Amino acid sequence: MHRRFGGATLVAALVAVLGLAACGGGGPAPPQARAAQLATLTVTPERIPLERVLDGVIEAVNQSTVSAQTAGRVAEILYDVNDSVPAGAVIMRLRSAEQRSSLTQAQAALSEAEAREAEAQNRFRRITDMYARRVVAKAMLDEATAGRDAAVARLAAARAALASAREGVGYTEVRAPFAGVVTQRHVELGEAVTPGTPLMSGVSLTQLRVAVEVPQSLVARVRASGRAGIYTGDRRIEARALTIFPVAASPSSSFRARLELPEDASGLAPGMFVKVGFIVGEAQRLLVPVSSLVERSEVTAIYVVNADGRALMRQVRVGRRHGERLEVLAGLAAGEHVATDPIAAMKHLAPVTRPGGNGA
Repeated sequence: MHRRFGGATLVAALVAVLGLAACGGGGPAPPQARAAQLATLTVTPERIPLERVLDGVIEAVNQSTVSAQTAGRVAEILYDVNDSVPAGAVIMRLRSAEQRSSLTQAQAALSEAEAREAEAQNRFRRITDMYARRVVAKAMLDEATAGRDAAVARLAAARAALASAREGVGYTEVRAPFAGVVTQRHVELGEAVTPGTPLMSGVSLTQLRVAVEVPQSLVARVRASGRAGIYTGDRRIEARALTIFPVAASPSSSFRARLELPEDASGLAPGMFVKVGFIVGEAQRLLVPVSSLVERSEVTAIYVVNADGRALMRQVRVGRRHGERLEVLAGLAAGEHVATDPIAAMKHLAPVTRPGGNGA
């Protein structure tokens, strides 16, 4: 019949095995003397930020769908899905024959308007001089003035039409609004498009943020703190900025929050789920160096030097990491002494005697 062994039994077995490995061929020194040589740390409660952890999803700050701004047929597709695109790069070209024809007409109209405006200005100056010498009537001066003003207006309109025609030609080259990655292409080569037709979608991977729903019961404390970060494995990434929407969502009554992430946050991509830690106060916790812990299978343990000077392995339950230290949630009390070097502590364990043997 098989028996199940709990965590305490596993720790005891580990102590026995490690103790046997530490036994030498000669007579060992007393365990108190050996433990006294260990470097130890007295654990005391420390005030650390108290966190509430919620689920969030990473999204891109810059994500958009580029649409056609002029009519035409797709003549060239320069990038496709999963391609990296620099900012301002041409990602697609449309046939531009119609737009270039309009540009040529606008240039010709501008030349005509410039000539007519110059002629009207010259006539206005002649009539003004003649009117000053009382050679012509006031009505002729008024006519010359009106002709000059009309020519100036037509010239301005021709210049605006030329600018619009040039812009239309520019619209046949579709450019990336920001650096990023293409996520979807909406048209095929040769397909006819009109203004507003979606052409290509993309996201920027350099500017990311996390969206998370904050319960109504926490939102006041989260706003007061203004501090948050995300966890990816054992790493915590502090948010550059925290924005909480002023209105609760219905029907959950939760408040949407956005965490702006630093640009050097590696290993993250839009759509990933992450844990978000919001600072909501402070708490007393015991902290020990990460290097002082021992992990065997599913057991986390630490060497404690007791009042008799003996180094004993003890199972502990740990919490979150703070730099090079970990919270100890159970298995350790304030004021106890822990060995900072578990390898040295293993060598200083008291010898374990086998049943019916002499400890050799």
